[in-house]
Amino acid sequence: MITDFDLDDFVTRTLHEDLLGGADVTSEAVIPADTRFRAVMDSRDDAVIAGMAIAEAFFRRLDPDVVLERQVEDGAHVPAGTDLLYLTGKARAMLTAERSALNTLQHLTGIATMTRAYVDAIDGTGCILLDTRKTIPGLRALEKYATRMGGAQNHRMGLWDAAMIKDNHVAVAGGVATAVRRAVDAGITDIIVEVDRLDQIRPALDAGATHLLLDNMDVPDLIEAVALVDGRVPTEASGGVTLETIRVKAVTGVTYISVGRLTQSAPAADIGLDYAAA
Repeated sequence: MITDFDLDDFVTRTLHEDLLGGADVTSEAVIPADTRFRAVMDSRDDAVIAGMAIAEAFFRRLDPDVVLERQVEDGAHVPAGTDLLYLTGKARAMLTAERSALNTLQHLTGIATMTRAYVDAIDGTGCILLDTRKTIPGLRALEKYATRMGGAQNHRMGLWDAAMIKDNHVAVAGGVATAVRRAVDAGITDIIVEVDRLDQIRPALDAGATHLLLDNMDVPDLIEAVALVDGRVPTEASGGVTLETIRVKAVTGVTYISVGRLTQSAPAADIGLDYAAA
């Protein structure tokens, strides 16, 4: 389920980008108004699917009578060549909606697919994969939904749901302990503190941190940090994590690993739409 997301508004704004001039001039010129087509959407990649209902919403907006036969659900891991959706409806409407539907589905599926690869890489370690706020403006709810479909857990959804005291906050406040105490005094119950040195851990904990983000620490430092924390609060490894390095970090005993590239750098999946006369 995608929370805090207005699907109708998203579809309206996205289609408006393509129809700013008022019409799909190609389809209206080339395709007779009463032409109907059956379309097949398929994945050309091995992929974890995310965004089927959103893609379908574009077709329904332009042809409320379109018949949609979904073949897979979000979160499914499908091999290349898998049919995802059958559509039967007005050809003009489907051609006009095609790119908006595919762009969204390809982007979200790409995120879910990359996320699943990272989740699989730490399978059996007990460590949990988190996403970050490194999302495209306006698409956070969708992109974080896609990471969930890939098997990750969402980190903060925004600036409102937990304090995250980072290096710049610490610098301005005058120290880790001061920054944390101010958050505690403000009545904040969830206080994540970014530390990049081992000597910052005890002051952060003593001041009231409820979660430590261990930033850009190498494996020996992560092991020592986990030992220093000794289970008092969750620990999170973050910074420069790749598919090649995530497992060695996961086995250090950290509770979480956060990976910004899930939403920042995931390549779009190759998904296509082909038409056949109804």
